[in-house]
Amino acid sequence: MIIIKSADEISKMREAGRIVAGALEKLSGMAVPGMTTAEMDRAAKDYLKSKGAVPSFLGYRGYPASINTSVNNQVIHGIPGQRKLADGDIISIDIGAYKNGFHGDAARTFPVGKVKAQALELINITRECFLEGIKAAVSGGHVHDISRAVQDHAERGGYSVVREFIGHGVGRKLHEPPDVPNYKPKGRGPLLVKGMTLAVEPMVNAGGYDIKVLEDGWTVVTADGSLSAHYENTIVITGGEPELLTVL
Repeated sequence: MIIIKSADEISKMREAGRIVAGALEKLSGMAVPGMTTAEMDRAAKDYLKSKGAVPSFLGYRGYPASINTSVNNQVIHGIPGQRKLADGDIISIDIGAYKNGFHGDAARTFPVGKVKAQALELINITRECFLEGIKAAVSGGHVHDISRAVQDHAERGGYSVVREFIGHGVGRKLHEPPDVPNYKPKGRGPLLVKGMTLAVEPMVNAGGYDIKVLEDGWTVVTADGSLSAHYENTIVITGGEPELLTVL
């Protein structure tokens, strides 16, 4: 069942979302050569604690860390560890914060040091896919209007969107209905109505869209070894343009 949020509930989600945005801003400055992903994880956990929030991901379905740190060909769910970032890497950081009974969820991909132009273009295209998607996130439209806009923009640029992992509703639970694919399935999907809160999150690959999951059971990588980028915000459907909740 899709849960429509009240003004008070949206206000609480807005607070959780700002905490996520602040954590991402802090970690953007840590995306430098020599930094370990474990150090980034600790910094994120400490930041959330300082704001009275707890990590949404820690312990979720057994996940062992506070954030996802996915480097280069890793699409999502990369587990922080002793890997040191290197000049030319790109890193996708996905963070969830839980406060006052509600979750905020967002992700960004950051360049590390001096990266190739193709990698910067992938990062930019992924952000553009999100922006194109939310143009369709209006009351009276349908969820798959968002999906089509994301897929069309990625493929116009020669990129592909991951099929197996998608966006979702978010609120009291980290994952709620409806599903928000980044590709256009059959049908139009659920009707978008005021008060719906969604995590819209394009995952865009420089090569093909096929993926595989590593032996750790979490880390998702591109099957062909190509780079991947991720851009996500929690949004709320309004009477006009959607409001982004995971921004400062």
